[in-house]
Amino acid sequence: MSGFDFTIPVLAILVLVVLFAGVKTVPQGYNYTIERFGRYTRTLAPGLNLIVPFFDRIGAKLNMMEQVLDVPTQEVITKDNANIAVDGIAFYQILNAPQAAYQVSGLQNAILNLTMTNIRTVMGSMVLDELLSNRDAINDRLLRVVDEAAHSWGIKMTRVEIKDINPPKDLLDSMARQMKAERDKRAVVLEAEGTRAAQILRAEGLKQSQILEAEGRREAAFREAEARERLAEAEAKATEIVSAAIAGGNVQALNYFVAQKYTEAFGKFASSPNQKIIFMPMEASSLVSTLGGIGALARDVFGEGVQPTAPSPSTPTMRGRTVPGTGGTSA
Repeated sequence: MSGFDFTIPVLAILVLVVLFAGVKTVPQGYNYTIERFGRYTRTLAPGLNLIVPFFDRIGAKLNMMEQVLDVPTQEVITKDNANIAVDGIAFYQILNAPQAAYQVSGLQNAILNLTMTNIRTVMGSMVLDELLSNRDAINDRLLRVVDEAAHSWGIKMTRVEIKDINPPKDLLDSMARQMKAERDKRAVVLEAEGTRAAQILRAEGLKQSQILEAEGRREAAFREAEARERLAEAEAKATEIVSAAIAGGNVQALNYFVAQKYTEAFGKFASSPNQKIIFMPMEASSLVSTLGGIGALARDVFGEGVQPTAPSPSTPTMRGRTVPGTGGTSA
């Protein structure tokens, strides 16, 4: 074998080595920085890339996807001197590979310490009750502060969240007692308000019922007065008619009026359930003559066809008689 035959395979192997050294494949979601003699020159994007062998080298391999950083538990003293344990979580993404590679040493450690420091600063300026009730406000404030500080590193902080806030056990017991007392207070207040509302409703109902009852009595009195007024008007009208008849010379009208009242009075005596003795101040013949006047008046009104009822000559004049339904004897 000659030396030429040996040189050709060596040259072929050397060419292959140079080619492999100059071809770089970058996976999706990553960026590689290229350094020439220790100085940054450019950034390789995902895919197939060519570099100058033996002069260029890969400086840093950076993950450009959003990443999660767990913030360990740390002690925080609040504004009201409450000692609490807090942990959290941070999300960040590299936007500028050269800045993330060369502006800070130990990127994740820097982000972690920056987040922990700002957690102590933000939460230490608040009282415990604000920390427990305003967690969203704390997260927004932390995100704004940490993102502003990490901007020069080519980092975008997408989210900073507080996971757990753990006060001491004795403080938790005090908070539980306070919460129970507050709930008992609200229960008593609600019960008192319910009782007051019920009493108000009952009073309103009583008031309305009394108003309606008074209105009913007023309406009844009004109608009763109206009825009495109508009756009085009817009596006045009847009296006026009788008076006009008397003024016209018709004496039978007066007899009719007196006989009507006389008969009504006897009817009331007869319908009485008690036994009474009635003393009559007039003769029985007066009643007969009055009935004769009624017949004459009826003859005048209804015509001559009505025959008057005259008393029988044989009718004796009685000085005393028993009124039906009274059991007494008139004298």
